[in-house]
Amino acid sequence: MYQVLLSTAYLPPVEYFALLLSENAAIEREERYQKQSYRNRTVIMNGNGALNLIIPTIHDGRMGIVKDVRIEYVTPWQRAHWRSIESAYNNTPYYLYYKDALKPFFEREYEYLFDFNLQLIQTLMQLLRLDREIQTTTTFTPYTSEDTRLLIHPKHSRKEDYPFRLKTPYYQVFEDKFGFVPNLSVIDLLFNEGPQAATYLRQLLTQFETR
Repeated sequence: MYQVLLSTAYLPPVEYFALLLSENAAIEREERYQKQSYRNRTVIMNGNGALNLIIPTIHDGRMGIVKDVRIEYVTPWQRAHWRSIESAYNNTPYYLYYKDALKPFFEREYEYLFDFNLQLIQTLMQLLRLDREIQTTTTFTPYTSEDTRLLIHPKHSRKEDYPFRLKTPYYQVFEDKFGFVPNLSVIDLLFNEGPQAATYLRQLLTQFETR
């Protein structure tokens, strides 16, 4: 039995990555796909504020199993997303150190959303120097009232009572303009804090486990 179950996620938020470090954490691959979630979107910060980046997906009229959801490439979303990431973070302290490892994900076409997300998460784990083998589920476990697969969601993260709302700030390049903005994509933490990001995530996990 996994202690923490997480949905698949595109460039997941900081709190997601902290929970991924939990003992017996796993990423769900057998649930039904849910729209308007982090499964195919991420939130970054640029000079105009928070920005949603959304991966278009192919639907056959039914809500299929998440591992079978395919990515659409009719629109050049990869180029648009990378331009947005570059524009948002090219002035951060560590963008130049990590960009070359991430850029190929916005050049190569992956068929399945789950595979794309998983390989991107694995790469981020390596960049963060986090020694953690990522587990994925083989069967579906029914949701509970405090299920992290449902709680970690864009509509919940904006609420003051969000259980994983970040209360400890880290450096953000636009902080002087917007103040500290919590619960952004983990790349916001990575590009702004670099090697210190892993320490921040471990401390965050401890806060979550003792809440």
